[in-house]
Amino acid sequence: MTYPGAVHRDSGGEVRNQSLTADRLDFLFATRLLPCPYLPQKDERKIVVALADDRAGRDYERLIRAGYRRSGAIAYRPACPACRACVPVRLPIAGFNPSKSLRRVANANLDLDVRILPPTARAEHYDLFRRYQDGRHTGGEMADMDFAEYRTLVEESPVTTHVAEFRGSGARLMAACLFDEMDESLSAVYTFFDPSEAKRSLGSYMILWLAAQGREAGKSDLYLGYWIEKCAKMAYKTRFRPLEMLDRGEWRRML
Repeated sequence: MTYPGAVHRDSGGEVRNQSLTADRLDFLFATRLLPCPYLPQKDERKIVVALADDRAGRDYERLIRAGYRRSGAIAYRPACPACRACVPVRLPIAGFNPSKSLRRVANANLDLDVRILPPTARAEHYDLFRRYQDGRHTGGEMADMDFAEYRTLVEESPVTTHVAEFRGSGARLMAACLFDEMDESLSAVYTFFDPSEAKRSLGSYMILWLAAQGREAGKSDLYLGYWIEKCAKMAYKTRFRPLEMLDRGEWRRML
């Protein structure tokens, strides 16, 4: 995907593309360099596109195939200088056959009750989100997110978005998953869970659940965001095979 036009730097230091027409994408810019939240001694920069409400679904599916992700009302992809570690990955749903270890994960969570809810920020979900951040991602880019910012994450979506909640015995909230639904695919936007329940592998279980939902709905792919080889927190994505990666504009088998 190409976005023609001259690029200039405004007074705030951002890079903007000025020639996007109304029938393409409304707004395109590159963020300032910031410390990478995944790899030490690296800087990150993102290309950001605003999703217009009247055609957000159409644009988003096109963008996600090109390696973008969504956060709120924008889509973004890494454009870091001298680094290509972030690899967009997706799971072709029709070809997915869970391994023995993943089947054990599924069996370990058969007791959970799952509900699909509208994308509304709830205090109980935010409390779980905070415990997850404190237990698993201390110092990460979302570690200090307050409730207002969490509400933006959940509710500010111009596309079809759902929240799935997973409850255990006594209706205890164990995990939650924010995901997008497009015409041909699903996208896991963000998942979080009770860090005291590590034995359940709830992160992997939610991916299994999403794949099952996608299969039932006739979707072709489940987008899993970015994978970084040297980031241990992303290693779980390689459990899901066949896994495809976006390589020089083409999706190809990775594992």
